[in-house]
Amino acid sequence: MVDTDERPLSALPSPAARIAAFAAILVGGFAGGLIGYTLVKLQCEGDCGLPLGIGLFLGAVLAAGGMSIVAVLVLRALGEWREIERREAERRTPSAR
Repeated sequence: MVDTDERPLSALPSPAARIAAFAAILVGGFAGGLIGYTLVKLQCEGDCGLPLGIGLFLGAVLAAGGMSIVAVLVLRALGEWREIERREAERRTPSAR
């Protein structure tokens, strides 16, 4: 017999955690864009419009991509942590069966 109080396991993180992860990805992309732009600006002389744009774009995409991987791993770890805490709380409290 299945308990009606038992909720299905969900991998969906809370809205606040998803918003924080999205903000972290944006900040990481912005920082990567600045780093790419500055790296090209320090090395380039003369007309550097295209190289600056490429440095900006590549820096932003690479940094945002790396930050998105980190964000996904953190959100998964958070979900697993909550599940472990829930199981331990159930084990500590006596069941009313």
